[in-house]
Amino acid sequence: MAACLKWLLRYRNYLMIFFTPLVILPLPLVIQTSEASCGYVIILMALYWCTECIPLAITALLPVILFPMMGIMESGEVCVQYLKDSNMLFIGGLLVAIAVEHWNLHKRIALRVLLLVGVRPALLMMGFMITTAFLSMWISNTASTAMMLPIAQAVLQQLSDTEARADERELGRSTKAGQDNQAFEMGDAKESHDDAERKPKENGVSRETLEESPEAELRRGRREQKYLQLTKGMSLSVCYAASIGGTATLTGTTPNLILKGQVDELFPGNGGVINFASWFGFSFPNMVLMLAISWLWLQFMYMGFNMKKSFGCGTDKEGDEEAYQVMKDEYKKLGGMSFAEGAVLVVFVFLVILWFTREPGFMPGWATVLFNQEKQYVTDGTVAIFMSTLFFIIPSQMPSCKSYSEDGKPVKAPPTLLEWGVVHERMPWNIILLLGGGFALARGSEISGLSLWLGESLTPLQTIPPFAISILLCLLVATFTECSSNTATTTLFLPILASMATAIKLHPLYVMLPCTICASLAFMLPVATPPNAIAFSYGNLRVIDMAKAGFILNIVGVITINIALNTWGTAMFNLNTFPDWANTTVTTP
Repeated sequence: MAACLKWLLRYRNYLMIFFTPLVILPLPLVIQTSEASCGYVIILMALYWCTECIPLAITALLPVILFPMMGIMESGEVCVQYLKDSNMLFIGGLLVAIAVEHWNLHKRIALRVLLLVGVRPALLMMGFMITTAFLSMWISNTASTAMMLPIAQAVLQQLSDTEARADERELGRSTKAGQDNQAFEMGDAKESHDDAERKPKENGVSRETLEESPEAELRRGRREQKYLQLTKGMSLSVCYAASIGGTATLTGTTPNLILKGQVDELFPGNGGVINFASWFGFSFPNMVLMLAISWLWLQFMYMGFNMKKSFGCGTDKEGDEEAYQVMKDEYKKLGGMSFAEGAVLVVFVFLVILWFTREPGFMPGWATVLFNQEKQYVTDGTVAIFMSTLFFIIPSQMPSCKSYSEDGKPVKAPPTLLEWGVVHERMPWNIILLLGGGFALARGSEISGLSLWLGESLTPLQTIPPFAISILLCLLVATFTECSSNTATTTLFLPILASMATAIKLHPLYVMLPCTICASLAFMLPVATPPNAIAFSYGNLRVIDMAKAGFILNIVGVITINIALNTWGTAMFNLNTFPDWANTTVTTP
């Protein structure tokens, strides 16, 4: 029996791949309608996405095979869905992120901010969260987490070593070490090199020395426990800040772009209601609120609210100086800002300015005045591709008039800021296919009539207050995204939510917008997001540590999003009324 279970466990992916289509096959065979056929495809893809028995991107390609074979859509119409305007916006945003990472501009920004906030525990956590969130607005959440956590570990290790030396000085065990940090690191001058090698070290202090004194042993235990808690809190703060920061901009994380693409696909007459400026106006204040509450909660869980310990009021600054020096040394290693870094920064700043001023909402934008009088010719995707193309044109060094270098060799033309080899290696092509798969599903649901059927089935929800519907759906999505990728979650839920909103005459964004953001609130499990997994490996965390901290933040996130939705969100998007553009969704051509 045990051997059989082990075999099933080993081959579970193959079993899922082959048996799942057979188990749900009666649906299209018994109910021979296009709605049932489309439902079969959606259920199959949902199960494949949740179990990840085959790669997510390959699952996203199933509509290309199944929709034509089941008579739902023609092949050419399905394939067009895989490279729409939202995909171009995604590609342009990623090219900017790759350029920023390639020239280490993100590390310079991060260290500069951390040097400003200092190394006191509470302020240090705040600094790491603010920096990580800001970076995650523009580069991937995974990259910002992977960069920030090693810096946090180095600073905390230095603080721990400094406190260990302070304890030893106070106990009178190592006067030499207390006077000269370098001498301490090299070992006691009175000991021979061989003796120093034979004695094990604990946080830079001889364990034998500490074991001689019960008080020293007690202090070491307290210090280790203190820095274990600090490490846990700092690791969680970075990964949570990455997920929260990604919600602030339209290109910050994939679900945001899926929402834009689905709204444009399902409601083509929406007039560009979701663009970079409108998304930022709604999501950025919500991000700041969630970040502040997350900081307070992690501060309470892992540091307490002791002002003296957390903020360093009235404490000796000598230990902090060494930890501060660690960050200072890292910053010095970067050297002065190069021409390439400056060029990337200029392009990045201009891109953000163009995004904000294209359709600001309160006044005509430059795109409206110059190009979009009749139709939406220029979109955020147009701007993203235009500016990111400059990375392949601008040289990475200031062009020189010299023909020969100092050693007599011919001077070669400098490479551009980005080369295709770098982009090919770092571009997450699988996400582009995932986006396309979501758009194909939405289009197939609409053409087959499945969306209409779902909407009619959900009509009884009209009796429930809208705010209650929003909260319940947010809780459902926040729970589902803990076990599935946020991309798959939004791809599956948004078409259903759009159908439901249309059926009960509720503004589609009233349910689609908060559920999209909630898909990024995967705080409870290490496997929920790559940032969580990175933090789990760095921070000596247990699953229960992440679950306890993340459960409260999930609840807080749902509450803050719904507060934002019913206050400034309602004012921005006029969510109290059912819009004309939602009366009729896209129809079959």
